[in-house]
Amino acid sequence: MKPIRILIVDNHELMRLGLTTLIRYTDDLAVVGTAENGKEAIPLVRSLKPDIILMDLRMPVMDGVETTSRIHAEFPEIKIVILTTYGTSADVASAVKAGASAALVKDTPNDELLTAIRAIAAGKRVFSREISRTIADNSESPELTSRQKEILKLVVDGQRNYDIGRNVGISTDAVKQQVKSICTKLGAANRAEAVAIALRKHLLKI
Repeated sequence: MKPIRILIVDNHELMRLGLTTLIRYTDDLAVVGTAENGKEAIPLVRSLKPDIILMDLRMPVMDGVETTSRIHAEFPEIKIVILTTYGTSADVASAVKAGASAALVKDTPNDELLTAIRAIAAGKRVFSREISRTIADNSESPELTSRQKEILKLVVDGQRNYDIGRNVGISTDAVKQQVKSICTKLGAANRAEAVAIALRKHLLKI
């Protein structure tokens, strides 16, 4: 099998050298080129056609967000992995919105990084835990109906489905369906998580 072809884009020489050295000792990955910034990377992408780009988020001349946007627009099939020191930066969410397939903090252990690269090449989306939280916090707020906001406020107040139904004038089953819809819209696994997300995104006036 052909190795996964990787382009490294980072303005720090030590980072480029470290990643290149790490990948050199694998059989299924290969570094095909390196660049110091986005402006330098774009012509290399056109000539080398890598499978994956490991891209620093913050670079001079052209940063990771703009570079990701330009490359993704021209080569949507190339998977872009954002590497960042600042996992809580809102710029990470912007890069993902621009087309990045994954985002990892730079202190990710070597074995985990290599495993992530292989998973990304296979079509999976991989994000460090703190980055996943940042993306969620910076994503657009979901549109809840006025009824759903009313029900969610009662959930926050600790009311049961039966009591919520009596307060808003619908059946208990209808309340359950509304709560399920609210969780789906918020990407929450349960009522408690839905409440946490709603409060974090300021969807309710408490």
